[in-house]
Amino acid sequence: MATSITDHFLVPKHYLLPKEQAEKLLEERGISAEQLPRIQKNDPAIKEFKPLKGDIVKIVRNSPTAGQSIYYRRVV
Repeated sequence: MATSITDHFLVPKHYLLPKEQAEKLLEERGISAEQLPRIQKNDPAIKEFKPLKGDIVKIVRNSPTAGQSIYYRRVV
């Protein structure tokens, strides 16, 4: 039985943001999508979402000291 790479405990949770939520995020932070760090659309952690170039991915990492850290990446 094959398991997905996203099920591994070392892979943080990835979420594809809806367009409205992505626009709100950029507006709140006063930045453009081009200012976000990049992630490849064929990255194993997001490949199953079938993202399009320009989509924004939210990454939630668990940390023993910080609790949770949230990162955003632009799909290229």
